[in-house]
Amino acid sequence: MVVKVYGPNYASPKRVIVCLIEKGIEFETVPVDLFKGENKSPEYLELQPFGELPVIQDGDYILFESRAIIRYYAEKYKSQGTDLLGKTIEEKGLVDQWLEVEAHKYQPPLYDMVVQILFFPKMGIPKDENKMKENEEKLSKVLDVYEERLSKSKYLAGDFFSLADLSYLPFTQYLVGPMEKGYMIRNRKHVSAWWDDISSRPSWQKVLSFNFNP
Repeated sequence: MVVKVYGPNYASPKRVIVCLIEKGIEFETVPVDLFKGENKSPEYLELQPFGELPVIQDGDYILFESRAIIRYYAEKYKSQGTDLLGKTIEEKGLVDQWLEVEAHKYQPPLYDMVVQILFFPKMGIPKDENKMKENEEKLSKVLDVYEERLSKSKYLAGDFFSLADLSYLPFTQYLVGPMEKGYMIRNRKHVSAWWDDISSRPSWQKVLSFNFNP
């Protein structure tokens, strides 16, 4: 049964797609246009009651929340493709730790910046420059913590690529790409080397080759 991933044009679904590629899982994508309100249609709300992206349909199994989805597939297909969870309970603990940091410390300010820079113009809403500055300061402090961490290990959870790194790919791609704030990565030697490493992985390059738009 081919996995269906809804909303491939957006960042959070790409988090799922890159995981599926790393694990060698066959999938197909189903477009969902947020600007047309397709995420609020009765059909979509049956799959995702909050009207958010992404959601996956795997036969009769429905799952939403991108980090829950990548954890699910990394565990279900642990012996297939890249091991994204770690081999010991201690390694798994570190993977979960940095995945939680991404969800609660890194993504919130970055997500708000993405909305302001990439989405507000399409909606005719002006940017809030004070909020932009505040969020960039918050993100800088988080990146300083990563710089220290990555001075001691190649990847966030240790010397192995994991969900803890994979989860950063889609939104950081916005930061260094269309948002034109790559200096936030490049000004930090170890974060920059880490980004070059994870963003050059064949799985992520394949996602980029799909030519999805923000």
